[in-house]
Amino acid sequence: MRFVDRYPIIVTPKLAECRDFWRTHLGFAVVFEATWFVLLQAEGESASLAFMGPDHPSAPPGPETFPGKGMCFELQVEDAAAAFEEFRRNGGPVGLALTDEPFGQRRFGFSDPSGLWVDVVEQIASREGFWERYMVTA
Repeated sequence: MRFVDRYPIIVTPKLAECRDFWRTHLGFAVVFEATWFVLLQAEGESASLAFMGPDHPSAPPGPETFPGKGMCFELQVEDAAAAFEEFRRNGGPVGLALTDEPFGQRRFGFSDPSGLWVDVVEQIASREGFWERYMVTA
């Protein structure tokens, strides 16, 4: 199976707010927009994300309005410190300041208007010995 694209669709009544947030703070571009749906894409088509209104006409089975919990959208970058400064320069609301985690990530995070938690991460070396306690041996 060859995939052409992949993206989550977040069901929310806040389509315009989400569209504007991702354009303003993260530089995503609108690829498609209707009254009930907006598809956004990062520069170079490196990431995609969509928002759909709860009263959309193409309702697939199951997508209730997103409650803002139970999902983390990861955006991996080459330089989290530079991404953090750019996000702040663009007025982004930081929920987790830039942090080096012992498990091997430099990251910061925030919630968008739909309540989606977004983790912007850079892979770095983990603290020596951190993962040994989590490894399963036969």
